[in-house]
Amino acid sequence: MSDGAQVTAGGAASSAGATRLAVRKTYKLFIGGKFPRSESGRTYQVQDSNVALASRKDARDAVVAARAAVKGWSGATAYNRGQILYRVAEMLEGRREQFVALGEPADEVDAAIDRWVWYAGWPDKLSQVYGGANPVAGPYFNLSAPEPTGVVGVVAPAQPSLLGLVSVVAPVIVSGNTAVVLASPVRPLAAVTLAEVLATSDLPAGVVNILTGAVAETAPWLASHLDVNALDLTGVTDPELAVELEQAAAGNLKRVLRPADGPTDWRADPGTRRMTAFLETKTVWHPKGS
Repeated sequence: MSDGAQVTAGGAASSAGATRLAVRKTYKLFIGGKFPRSESGRTYQVQDSNVALASRKDARDAVVAARAAVKGWSGATAYNRGQILYRVAEMLEGRREQFVALGEPADEVDAAIDRWVWYAGWPDKLSQVYGGANPVAGPYFNLSAPEPTGVVGVVAPAQPSLLGLVSVVAPVIVSGNTAVVLASPVRPLAAVTLAEVLATSDLPAGVVNILTGAVAETAPWLASHLDVNALDLTGVTDPELAVELEQAAAGNLKRVLRPADGPTDWRADPGTRRMTAFLETKTVWHPKGS
């Protein structure tokens, strides 16, 4: 062996003056609190990284995980859900610089953290704002209370990849729903990094599941899946695909939040529309005592 060569850890010789090739990170899916590879074994290169290309089977696995998490998450107290969401915001704050290093503008990262904190304050207030006693003629109490819809499929907007993602995911889970999220196919690293935040926070496994890859490939399976209760199509930019997804969603009368007609100002006050879009109202009659 010549003096100009060295032995690597694996035993192979390499030139001392050669430029080292960095190991490209492979980002996986986030399903049921774990980080599996796509069952198809496929990846695609984007943002100088390898990212899993989700398949129909991955989408089905994500729905199974989301459904399994509904009972525990919706059954948790509203106060506890708020605590957990605030913990996520704390974890986001702690990894702020990592998101900036991924190319997310610092002001958008700050806005995403603040947006998550805002939603963390809502779980124990939804019933007070959107429920209550109804006036009726007769000796009865008539009470209405909002309840979660169930499993919600979410197509996240392509831009802004973190602020937009937080703005569509947080309002879904605030009320006790669980989510299967299709991340931005062109800027997915914010989504899979958010998955790492969720996995190390107190959020129960399966409450949020994140799939990366081609939206046109996986969205139709979510739209037609009979165990998905609602769809948020915010990130669908192809009008024809949006129509196809709405038609498929009609199979089990899913609630559908349509894409906006024009650009969305993600920095504007979010209001409550996205939370109430995935709520059901339960009304109970009870006779008054004499």
